[in-house]
Amino acid sequence: MLSPFFLTQYLEAGTDEAGRGCLAGPVTAATVILPENFELDILNDSKQLSEKTREQLKPLIEKLAISFAVTHLEPIIIDEINILNASLKAMQESILQLNPTPLYIIVDGNRPLLSKNSFKKCSGKIFTDKEMEILHSIPNTSIVKGDSKYMSIAAASVLAKTYRDEYMNKIHEEFPMYNWKQNKGYPTKEHREAIRKYGVTKYHRMSFRLLPEQLEFDL
Repeated sequence: MLSPFFLTQYLEAGTDEAGRGCLAGPVTAATVILPENFELDILNDSKQLSEKTREQLKPLIEKLAISFAVTHLEPIIIDEINILNASLKAMQESILQLNPTPLYIIVDGNRPLLSKNSFKKCSGKIFTDKEMEILHSIPNTSIVKGDSKYMSIAAASVLAKTYRDEYMNKIHEEFPMYNWKQNKGYPTKEHREAIRKYGVTKYHRMSFRLLPEQLEFDL
């Protein structure tokens, strides 16, 4: 059973991401603040849920949450700052969208939420001094497999996954030969064969090993 809070503290937010291991598409982060009386028995780590269950949970989480936010970071940013930093930056950006601002943050994984420079000058959104102050003022804890332990992180994992899947379904219509509607950009045999046959798109992550025998692509 998932625990409601890491600390018995009001306005605790949970954050998680989806799409770190994909060859194409964004990395997507979500952050959620749940109320003290929040209950959804079927809520779990999104990886443990069927697509149908995730789609059922999405509007319920959005309706019941005190606040939630979702951020996509595109491949061009992932290629510039690497996937780990992009995942953390996406979480940071989603945290800054919350209203009210959380008093505590729990993060899925084993990496600290903020790096030494907090990506202030990197690609993508440039944080203002005020936004940097907000991020540094909120205490946070990283929790390994937090999405299977705490409700707010599990809820964030569901939103990150469902919003990213919607994104991949949309760009599938632009490039149907990669079948992103099915594989969501992950490195399936089918996806890699399509890359071999058709080359790459603006949605592919060029810093990733797109083919086992990594070729140089003409862009």
